[in-house]
Amino acid sequence: MNELIEQLKSRVGLDDDKARSAAQTAIEFIKNRLPAPIASQIESALSGSSMQGVEGALGSMFGKKSA
Repeated sequence: MNELIEQLKSRVGLDDDKARSAAQTAIEFIKNRLPAPIASQIESALSGSSMQGVEGALGSMFGKKSA
C-alpha cells in the first residue's frame, strides 16, 4: 500500500494524510466489489505477501489457468 500512497503523492500532489486516506478508500471500494477470495488475496498482497495468489485468482476469474 505504501507504493500506492507514494504514487498518489507524486502524481496527484496529495500530502501524506490525504494520500493514505485516498488509498484506503480506493482499496476498500475495490475489495467490496470483488468476490471474497479475491478480496482476501488483495488484502494479503497489500500487507506484503506475494502477488502470485492475486494473479492466479484474477487469471482464473477471467478464464486463464494459473501456472
